[in-house]
Amino acid sequence: MGVVEKIQEIEREMARTQKNKATEYHIGLLKAKLAKLRQQLLEPTGKGGAKGEGFDVMKSGDARVAMVGFPSVGKSTLLSSLTKTHSEAAGYEFTTLTCIPGVIEHEGAKIQLLDLPGIIEGAAQGKGRGRQVIAVAKTADLVLMMLDAGKSDQQRALLERELDSVGIRLNKKKPQIYVQIKKGGGVRFTHTVPLTHVNEKLIMHVLHEYKLFNADVVFREDATIDEFIDVLQGNRVYIPCLYVYNKVDCICIEEVDRLARLPHHVVISCEMNLNLDYLVDVIWDYLALVRVYTKKPGNQPDLGPEDGIILRRGATIEHCCHALHRTLAAQFRYAIVWGTSPKFSPQRVGIKHLLDHEDVVQIVKK
Repeated sequence: MGVVEKIQEIEREMARTQKNKATEYHIGLLKAKLAKLRQQLLEPTGKGGAKGEGFDVMKSGDARVAMVGFPSVGKSTLLSSLTKTHSEAAGYEFTTLTCIPGVIEHEGAKIQLLDLPGIIEGAAQGKGRGRQVIAVAKTADLVLMMLDAGKSDQQRALLERELDSVGIRLNKKKPQIYVQIKKGGGVRFTHTVPLTHVNEKLIMHVLHEYKLFNADVVFREDATIDEFIDVLQGNRVYIPCLYVYNKVDCICIEEVDRLARLPHHVVISCEMNLNLDYLVDVIWDYLALVRVYTKKPGNQPDLGPEDGIILRRGATIEHCCHALHRTLAAQFRYAIVWGTSPKFSPQRVGIKHLLDHEDVVQIVKK
């Protein structure tokens, strides 16, 4: 029996099993086995066989956004509308057969937008070049899930399931679970909050399934067994996701209003050029980018459209130093900041000062 058949067998057994207190250990073990098999499928250990052709796209710009979706939902049209790159669009499925990159220029930042081929159900098992598409999506800072507003919500659930099965967690934070593998001493399990989803016995069962008999496990939040398995696997990526419903010109205004009010949702029409400016603004917010201007002593700040440094939200003066020159942080004495981050403007600050969008920074060296 192959790996795919084993996965399908475990999925059938999980579907047959009733979920209650008596079966939670059995279901937890099945989930652990399923995660191991899926990792085996995505990262085969065998040496033989030729490598499949991938989508090697060099990461460029200040951030990377990957578009995923079923065929013919408007990914190529959106790429052509937002960037200067032309991506072939037609009325038949699988017009795009490889990864086509474009660049969105916004607030002085260059955001790389990737038009990926449409994925189909079973992409996680490699159908329709699904593995290559999903591998590129794993490297993105933001996933744009393109959906057809005229079709049912089932399409979103199918895409989420495909991405979830290969370790991409959308709009989730990394669980606060600490696991330290030891050489001896057995398993020591502690938790700092009351647990409602797991207990020590279930954690022991899952650790033994992974051949781990000596470890320290600390739960700092009320996590589920799925989140614990994610931590054990160690190859999960947590990416923000924006659900973009295209072709809203084909549905009634009440349905457009319902979709637009859902969390992480944006409604657009590529054909009629509706709401695309708002989409770019939301992408900027989800990428959590800030633009910081620099100033030389005695000169006016450089506030041109091409000036400024693009940093992540939460960046400090130290990050700004590293972005300017690799030796600047070592020579740092103090900085003067104008803008919304200091209590008064200008203010003399230290290297750990947090910066806001459109702050002006003057760095003084030793």
